[in-house]
Amino acid sequence: MTQHRLQKLISKAGICSRRKAEELLIQERVTVNGRLAKLGDQADPAHDNISIDGVAISQNTSTRVLLLNKPVGVITSCHDPQGRPTVLSLLPEDLRKGLHPVGRLDANSRGALLITNNGDLTLQLTHPRYAHTKTYRVWVRGQPTDSTLADWRSGVMLDGQITKNAQVELLETTSDSSLLKIVLREGRNRQIRRTAEQLGHHVLDLQRTAIADLELKALAEGHWRELRDKEWQNMFKQAKM
Repeated sequence: MTQHRLQKLISKAGICSRRKAEELLIQERVTVNGRLAKLGDQADPAHDNISIDGVAISQNTSTRVLLLNKPVGVITSCHDPQGRPTVLSLLPEDLRKGLHPVGRLDANSRGALLITNNGDLTLQLTHPRYAHTKTYRVWVRGQPTDSTLADWRSGVMLDGQITKNAQVELLETTSDSSLLKIVLREGRNRQIRRTAEQLGHHVLDLQRTAIADLELKALAEGHWRELRDKEWQNMFKQAKM
């Protein structure tokens, strides 16, 4: 008999992330063989019946990973209480079950976002120790000086902590705006927008163009494609390296 913590089994079944599974346990929504489960409990998926809100989960789900080009105005969530469109609403209805976004991309930003049904994969790809890069094309108001760009590259103070070194390249300027290429190895909440504001340059447009080696290329906004196993497995291996 092989037992694992319930939050791991729930995330492996593609229901949600481990963190969300812990919340389900705290909310007393999980049972094992008809008995209420609590945080820290373990089970053997080969012999135990694990249910959420009375619905049994399956451990036979194969991993699926999608690359989505998120448009502005779409929420990076499975559900939105305000009724706004979510990233899952861009997928065919018969494909949505068990899927959830990996990480965040705020409503006013657009570009590359991963969606999967594997909670373990989500945990591993969003954990700080897996420092895979994310690449952005960002239009900002004004023309940053060399000194400002150097400050951005070396890190600024956000939430009491210096941001990690970033790659910041000036690609183009107009009379009142500038286009930057930014590569990050961390993903704090609205990091690029907050850093730009702190340095005196309001973000006009923010597009994530790549996650690790996965590039949007010709993928149109609002469209998606399913990744081959080799694509997402390679990204995970590179992140660990």
